[in-house]
Amino acid sequence: MKLPYSWLKELIPQLPPVSELEPIFAQLGLPLEGIDESPAPPAGVLLAAVQAAEPMPGTQLTKLTLDVGAQGTQTVATGAANAVGLPAGTMVALVTPGTTLGEMTYGVREMQGVPSWGMCASARELGIGESNAGIMTFPAGTAKPGTPMQELWPADSVLDIEVTPNRADVLSALGLCRELAAFLKLELKEPNIPAAPTQPGEISISLPPKGRILERDPQKKVRSGSDHFAARAVAGVQNGPSPLWMQRRVSLAGMRPIDLIVDTSNYVMLELGQPTALYDRRDVANDRLVVAFGLRDGELVKDLIGNTHQTGPEDLLILDGGMADEPIMTVADAFSVMGEPKQGAHVLGVAGIVGGDHGHVRADTHDVVIEAAHFDPVLLRLTATRLGLKTDAVYRYERGVDPLLAPKAAVRVAELLREYGGGTPEAGQTLVGTPELPADITATGDQIRKLLGMEVATAEMRDILTRLGCKVSGEGDSLTVTPPSWRVDMVIWQDLAEEVARLHGFVNLPETLPHLRVHDSNLGASAPSESRASLRRTLSGLGFQEAVTYTFTSDDEAAKARTEAPNVKLRNPMTAERTGMRTALYPSLLKAAGSYGKGERVLLFEIGRIFPAAGETERLGLLMRGDLAARTYQDGVRGGFSVFKGLVQSFASALGASFELEQASEGDLPAALHPGIAGNVLWNGKKVGYLGALHPEIAAEFGLKGDTFIMEVALPLPGREWAFADPSRAPAALRDLAVIAPQGVSYGEIVQVLQDAGGSILESVEPFDVFTGEQVGVGNRSVAVRMTYRGAKTLTDEEVEPVFAAQIAAVRGKGWDIRDK
Repeated sequence: MKLPYSWLKELIPQLPPVSELEPIFAQLGLPLEGIDESPAPPAGVLLAAVQAAEPMPGTQLTKLTLDVGAQGTQTVATGAANAVGLPAGTMVALVTPGTTLGEMTYGVREMQGVPSWGMCASARELGIGESNAGIMTFPAGTAKPGTPMQELWPADSVLDIEVTPNRADVLSALGLCRELAAFLKLELKEPNIPAAPTQPGEISISLPPKGRILERDPQKKVRSGSDHFAARAVAGVQNGPSPLWMQRRVSLAGMRPIDLIVDTSNYVMLELGQPTALYDRRDVANDRLVVAFGLRDGELVKDLIGNTHQTGPEDLLILDGGMADEPIMTVADAFSVMGEPKQGAHVLGVAGIVGGDHGHVRADTHDVVIEAAHFDPVLLRLTATRLGLKTDAVYRYERGVDPLLAPKAAVRVAELLREYGGGTPEAGQTLVGTPELPADITATGDQIRKLLGMEVATAEMRDILTRLGCKVSGEGDSLTVTPPSWRVDMVIWQDLAEEVARLHGFVNLPETLPHLRVHDSNLGASAPSESRASLRRTLSGLGFQEAVTYTFTSDDEAAKARTEAPNVKLRNPMTAERTGMRTALYPSLLKAAGSYGKGERVLLFEIGRIFPAAGETERLGLLMRGDLAARTYQDGVRGGFSVFKGLVQSFASALGASFELEQASEGDLPAALHPGIAGNVLWNGKKVGYLGALHPEIAAEFGLKGDTFIMEVALPLPGREWAFADPSRAPAALRDLAVIAPQGVSYGEIVQVLQDAGGSILESVEPFDVFTGEQVGVGNRSVAVRMTYRGAKTLTDEEVEPVFAAQIAAVRGKGWDIRDK
């Protein structure tokens, strides 16, 4: 949130200099994100009064005849659209000849036969705002013609304050100054706003008589939509530019000045924190505002800037009173069976979010209806999120606006329109609904002291809470606190402790060693993060680098990687390449690997989430490309599938897990893998993913040259019980065996047969040769293995040979053969 320092200084005259505010805001829990210095307009920019605005025939230009005070009468040619038809007396910002803006110095030049004396400028051209939609205009009589603009628009410091989601009460100049005044014990000068009229107004209001449980609401709470609604009519407003001081504050707060009516609404929101809506009274049928839930899914609402939104039965809308005195609970009551408006009922806007095209303020608007209301924050947040609308109004509503602020804001808007627009507010003001206010909170001073771990007298607690606007009662150490209406975040006694700590000062917390108390429900809560940290440390130790990539992908990228197309689509994608949530990790790693140079060694891993049709899950992905050793090393040593598999085996061993690569059946592996160099990963005996060489066609799609190997497994990886055993001191007995089996028989099947027949003394089975040729028959291959036997004592041949013979018999029992020497 941005606010100028001068505005805060007006509300707190004794406010410290801007250079001293940063630590004060930090102690309040409202850190400053920055302080921007906003300059004044250059000295050569003067305020000039329009005497005449005449179109220049045959051009898109307007000739302005200006009273520049001591500089006399001058003419300026301008192409600004808002210069057409400017009323006499309107004041503009005139850049006089000889003035430099940026790198350009302005002078007098002739345009279509009209001498243009300098230039009428926009806020952006002057460097004092972002608006460049037209020249700056101000009401007649703002200042004497020829007055330097910097006298009325001085330089200022703009504070950019970070506001936490629970502190909607400080999203305004008044709310922020309440905090500062309470902390610094300074006087707060609130805006002079008359009391709200007590007599009924001319505008009638209908609220839904009963609430609704929203399907999207996780709390499943009955929500009425609006529990406090104020409306007031103002007649005869002369709309035009807002006063200079108002434009200045609105601009410095990051908003664009529009006209008096719109700027007044925005100004009151910035000043008090209450959003308001203003409607052209001509469009409010029967002088009635109706708050109702939507008709059905797909109901179209056109907003005031021309965009169309689909609303549904859980969205709160504002209607005009086209149904006279008939009760309206939902939009359906205002429409016929065919869905057409009854008796002219129209949607005026989506409540608390955006105004509608029907009823919006126009250039010829003179009679307005002011709406100021308190809406359910959860309901509005759900609607705004679904519609993709985040306006300044809903930013405040969804955090919790003061439920009693609506009538005060309506009065403030009406008074400003009366003072600066010549409007006549009606004598009364309509107010309906009974808002829910913060409930009383009970606590004891001892409770708060124990929670904070510091000594704060109960009397000081009372003083702190009173300065914050609370009503405090209770005797002795007991406290009964009624929070002010604007502090909707104060609910439990721990909230009171937080307020005491903030204003007493976090800097006063004593330095003590904390007493660690872990709730039973938190035992083991850190296990998942510790497991991920262990994976990261182990892989980094093996030479892998962690990649952190976007979880977004696109249909084209998924097709290129031959993986499942995205099932979860983004409503507002950042780019065309990021339109959905990824369904596999390896495409992200392939893109990352493509950023490395040709022939450069690449070892990457990523821990991230994927979103396939089967459901969201967490995965670990590995990628290896390039040689891991110098080219002088043998091929099998410096790189290749065996090296990648060996790294994964080392990874498993470091984690105390078993790793096996199982031959996969057809269709069991992603199409991105090479069909002959891939398999399923068995981790502690359970299938968790796949490992293999990238298919050459996929590698070419991603611009990867040379062999690339990937692994992707599901997390968490299955664990197993740790077991410790003393290493055997007995020597091993070795036997070699060459098994002839059909080429369709996997190595894993051969090992399984040998292990089943090997009994308890078989320690390991390791392959050392594979042979195919005429000697073993067409369609067969010979797999030679070395088997290690070990017992509690030295094994004799008489103990090993029967086991070896049983293994040979088991092999032959499968229909396979043994290769002789």
